[in-house]
Amino acid sequence: MSQPDKTITERISYLRRRYRPHERLFKGPIDVVPLVNVVLLFVFFFILQSPFVMQPGIVVNLPTASFASGVPYGALVVTISQEGMMFFNDERMTMEELGAALAQAAFDQPDASLVIEADGRVPHSTLVQIYNMATAAGIKSVVLATRVPAVGRAVP
Repeated sequence: MSQPDKTITERISYLRRRYRPHERLFKGPIDVVPLVNVVLLFVFFFILQSPFVMQPGIVVNLPTASFASGVPYGALVVTISQEGMMFFNDERMTMEELGAALAQAAFDQPDASLVIEADGRVPHSTLVQIYNMATAAGIKSVVLATRVPAVGRAVP
């Protein structure tokens, strides 16, 4: 004999009995403590990875130019401040030391170009002297760093 089909209410009551609330996987609102732990770990990670300490350096006011060109990444850099301090690849040097360092860099990287970042108030003779030292060392491309002028807003 076959049993008559169960009505829908009987089926639902069977499911209610089988899956009681204490047997469910999801018992209520999300537990907040593990979520807060994960968020705090992310916050600590990002805080520790961020450079929140100011990097020491010198202020160089580059002259403005209307043209913008560039050099490949990894170029050698000479920085000259208005006081006459000279840095080659972030090391302070004198003019004599700079000549030897440029010769060594040209030997290590034959195709490297040189970027001269000089303050606008550095004498022209100093720039020419560094340019001559670079060409004598064997550096083929010497570029003066400039900044693009600020774009002014048009007045209506």
